[in-house]
Amino acid sequence: MNIGGLQKVSLIDYPGKISAIIFTQGCNFRCPYCHNPQLVDPKLYNPCLFTKDILDFLEHRRGKLDAVTITGGEPTLQEDLVPFIQKIRKMGFAVKLDSNGSHPDVLGRLLKENLLDFVALDIKAPRDRYQSFVNTTVDAAIIAESVRLVLKSKIPQEFRTTVVKSMLTPKDILAIAKEIAGAKRYALQRFQPAQTLDPEYAGENSYPEKEFLKLKKQLEKIVPLVVIR
Repeated sequence: MNIGGLQKVSLIDYPGKISAIIFTQGCNFRCPYCHNPQLVDPKLYNPCLFTKDILDFLEHRRGKLDAVTITGGEPTLQEDLVPFIQKIRKMGFAVKLDSNGSHPDVLGRLLKENLLDFVALDIKAPRDRYQSFVNTTVDAAIIAESVRLVLKSKIPQEFRTTVVKSMLTPKDILAIAKEIAGAKRYALQRFQPAQTLDPEYAGENSYPEKEFLKLKKQLEKIVPLVVIR
């Protein structure tokens, strides 16, 4: 495992649970507004944390933490992801996976083997515009398959989109909602100006609250629960 960071406790990342967050290094997307460039651009990587040290930490947090979130970067790129999660599950922790949906084969295996307790799938854009958002070649059918797998699963799940006003129109967001029809929860994440993979995006903004609330009402005709955060 290439692990670039560890947040020892979070009260908000895994709904209803106290969790640790493990950040994997490496991503196959190059979203310009990404706020974790040190996990995406190899030139910015910090030295990897030792997997054994992470597992030892978790072993000593049994009874104090409920869960572990594995995020990135893109976790499904990690060759040792399956055995890593197996070890975490054996300690009694629930596991939440954050993914961009680009490897449905890995996601499908994790779901089939009942290794996940929660999945959060990042949906970047309507499928016909995906490549322009992630700045790399991507087959929209692969994203659609990951959506299908998550919707089919019985575990708690969330679809989410980071909203940069200059990139996503309300029409785009409604199109995304239709492409995840059947979802029970859709989160719109306000873009927060900060460090970004492309420095030119550091000054971008999201929509004002009033526009988000208007959009929320429209989206809830498609997805029962829409969260703005």
